[in-house]
Amino acid sequence: MKWSLTLGRVAGIRILVHWTFVLLLGWVAFTESQRGSDLNTILLAIGFVLSVFACVVLHELGHALTAKKYGIKTRMITLLPIGGVASLERMPESPKQELLVAVAGPAVNVVIAFILWLVLPGLQAIPSDEFFMRITPANFLYLLLFVNIMLVLFNAIPAFPMDGGRVLRALLAFKLGRVRATQIAANLGQLLAIVFVFYGFLTNPFLILIGLFVFFGAYTENMMVQHLDFLRGHSVREGMMTNYVTLTPDNTVRDALEKLLMGSEHEFIVEQDGNVVGTLTRSQLIQALKENKTDTPVAEIMTQEFVSFDVKDKLSAAYTELQKSRSPLYPVLENGRLAGVINTDNINEFIMIKSALVN
Repeated sequence: MKWSLTLGRVAGIRILVHWTFVLLLGWVAFTESQRGSDLNTILLAIGFVLSVFACVVLHELGHALTAKKYGIKTRMITLLPIGGVASLERMPESPKQELLVAVAGPAVNVVIAFILWLVLPGLQAIPSDEFFMRITPANFLYLLLFVNIMLVLFNAIPAFPMDGGRVLRALLAFKLGRVRATQIAANLGQLLAIVFVFYGFLTNPFLILIGLFVFFGAYTENMMVQHLDFLRGHSVREGMMTNYVTLTPDNTVRDALEKLLMGSEHEFIVEQDGNVVGTLTRSQLIQALKENKTDTPVAEIMTQEFVSFDVKDKLSAAYTELQKSRSPLYPVLENGRLAGVINTDNINEFIMIKSALVN
């Protein structure tokens, strides 16, 4: 993710913190200073926020390490002011596996809360509202226990992209199948999101942000699953383009610009006698033009490291790769030689046709 700082790696998973996280710490420090808190109290409040997000990282690691057992990699865990995001390559399609991956995160918070409950002395009375208003050395761990319980309850909401939505989908999928289960869970999630938004207007504006996050998360999940279902059983050969323009390594930037203007292509495959040697994008061409490199061979500015697909690969796998990659165009090979190209737009058109045929 752009504008993120790498904090380290755990089990090969990068832990990132987004720059906006600094705004949260600044807001905490500002709020405490406005209340007249001294430096020690401000630092304690910041330390509490960092402790909460350490629990969030452990929560996300619970998901990631459980997914790893099923051969699913996690590229990174990113900390944002609203929480953490584990970037799993995909969710398991097996309901049992998805259920275990979804439950693993909140289970970590249950364990943390249980450990804190064991080590902390019991409270003599029900805490007052003031107990929760300010972080002190006396209530620090008690509040951390409370936050972990709230994380479990919040993630239990049966709405995507919360864990509760994935648990609901997994349970429904045992009987209804993944597509229908996703539709039901997503619709429920969007209904709850609308409730959050309206309630947020009346009480806490932060609920509006949560509601929007849930609504669009549910919509995206539902569309993704439906699209993958349309692509199931189809190969890359069926979704690739065979009418395309290529360049050779000896073509100049001027040659490429002429082809850019003459047609609708924005990206090009660079090939030599059927062997793909690189890819070239419009932005690379414009940059070369700005640097007055019109007579430079495209071999000097093209991208030589690229991902390719075979005509026999699953179209659904290509779609998933295109969704998470920044590369706009992929070469498709047959017996090691260029047979076609594929991009997101063409797969979306394939999905649109399949959807129209079903309806």
